[in-house]
Amino acid sequence: MSAQVDLGTDERGGSVGLDLAELLSTRLLVQGNSGSGKSHLLRRLLEGSAGTVQQVVIDPEGDFVTLSDAFGHTVIDAAAYSLAEVATIGGRIRAHRASAVLSLEGLEIDDQMRCAAAFLNALFDAPRDHWFSALVVVDEAQLFAPAAAGEVADDARKASLSAMTNLMCRGRKRGLAGVIATQRLAKLAKNVAAEASNFLMGRTFLDIDMLRAADLLGMERRQAEAIRDLERGQFLGLGPAIARRPVLVRVGAVRTGTNHAAPSLLPLPEPARDLLANLEPAPLPLPPVQPIEPARFQPDVDGLLKAIEAPAPLPELPLLADDEREARLHGVLRNLALVFTGQPAPALYQDFTIGCRMGGIAPVPPLAEFRRRFALALAGIDGAQGWDEALAIGAALPEEMLAPFMAVARAARDELPSPDDAELARIYGTASLGRVKRLLGYMEERGVIVIRTDLGGGRSIALPHLGWTTASTSRAA
Repeated sequence: MSAQVDLGTDERGGSVGLDLAELLSTRLLVQGNSGSGKSHLLRRLLEGSAGTVQQVVIDPEGDFVTLSDAFGHTVIDAAAYSLAEVATIGGRIRAHRASAVLSLEGLEIDDQMRCAAAFLNALFDAPRDHWFSALVVVDEAQLFAPAAAGEVADDARKASLSAMTNLMCRGRKRGLAGVIATQRLAKLAKNVAAEASNFLMGRTFLDIDMLRAADLLGMERRQAEAIRDLERGQFLGLGPAIARRPVLVRVGAVRTGTNHAAPSLLPLPEPARDLLANLEPAPLPLPPVQPIEPARFQPDVDGLLKAIEAPAPLPELPLLADDEREARLHGVLRNLALVFTGQPAPALYQDFTIGCRMGGIAPVPPLAEFRRRFALALAGIDGAQGWDEALAIGAALPEEMLAPFMAVARAARDELPSPDDAELARIYGTASLGRVKRLLGYMEERGVIVIRTDLGGGRSIALPHLGWTTASTSRAA
C-alpha cells in the first residue's frame, strides 16, 4: 500500500508529496530555528496521514493536543500519571493501534525525559503481535537526545537518549518510523540524527548548523548560505520519500491550530490613568455618636466651610542635586533587590515609590524607568553608564529576562565566572533550577549568548555581539 502526503508546493508551484510507505522504512529529520515553521510542517504531515497510519506524538509543549478534536487522537496528560502508568498506557496504545499525543507540558525537563523514555520503551518493547506500522513524531528532539550531558539528571538523560536511539536505530523492524524535529542539529545526538534518510531543513543562522544541514542535503559548503535565506514555512527537502535532489518546499495550510497564541502586534489601549488610584485601605467604621442637643452645640458652619475650601498648602520637597538623587535612588533599589523573591513589577513599584517619598526623592521615576533600573540593581550594576550596548541587546529579550542577562553581561565584561544557576534563579525570581536552564537555552537560541562547557565540566558564557566572555567556572573553583 502506498500513500502520498501533500506537503505543499515547490518553486514552480508544483505539488511536493511525501511517500508515506517509504517514510515508514527510512525515517525523517526536520530542522529549523524557532519560528521557522517546524511545528506547522509536522502538523501538515500528521493531518495528511491521519486515518492512514497510526500516529504517536511526543509533545513537550502541548502544541498538538488539538489533533484530538479533528482526528480523534487520544491526549495523554503526562502530569496526571506516574511513570509506571505512562508505560502501561504506551503498551495499550500499541496494542489497539490508537493514535495518541503524549503532552509533557508543565513538567520539568528531567521529568519530561523520564516520561518520554518510559513511553517510547513501552512502544519499543511491545509483543511481536503488536508490531504494527506507526509514525512516532518527537518534537524538540534535542531535549530528549542531547548531544552533550548538560545540567539534567544523569539517569534521565541516559534513559531518554537510549529510548531515542532505539526508536531511530532499531525501531524500523518493529514498525516504528521516527520523525524527529529539532531547533539545532548541533544540540542533537549524532547517532540519533544519522539514522534518518529523509531531511527537511528550514531556516537556521548559526554556521555550525548551516554546515551540518548542507552536508546532510549533499550541498557544497558555499551553498549553505541559502539555508539562512529561507522564509518561514520554507524547507529544503531530500530523501527517498521526498525527492532524489534537494527541492524547496513551501508548506501548505493546516486545518488545526495550536492552543498557544502566536506572537503578534496589537494596538495598545488608551492609557489608563487610575491604575495607582484608590490604593489606601477603606477607613474603619466610626463608633456611633450620641446625638447632641442643638441648644448645647452651635457649630461654626462658616468657619468650617472656609477651612475646607482653602486647605493649608503642603510644603514642597527640596530638589536634590543630581549626584545625591542618584545615590538615594541606588539605595532604594538595592534594598528592594536584597529582598526580591519574584514579586511582579507593579507591586515592587509601589514599594519603590514609598521608598522614594521617604528618601525625599522627587520626581519619582516612572514605571518603565523603574523596570530598567531595578533589573540593573538585581544584576549588581550601579547606574546604566557604559551599559548602553548590553541594554540594547537585552531589550530583544522578554522583560523578565533582562536582569539575569545583565548579570551574565557584568561577569563577562569583568572576566569573572558566570553566575551559577542558584544565583541566576534568585535574580530571575524563581526557585526552579529547571526554569534557569530553559532561560539560558532561550537566550542561546536567540543568539545573544553562547554557552561553552569544557571537558572539565566548567561553563563559560560569551556575548558574541559585545566580544565579552565570562571566566570558566572550573578556573574559579
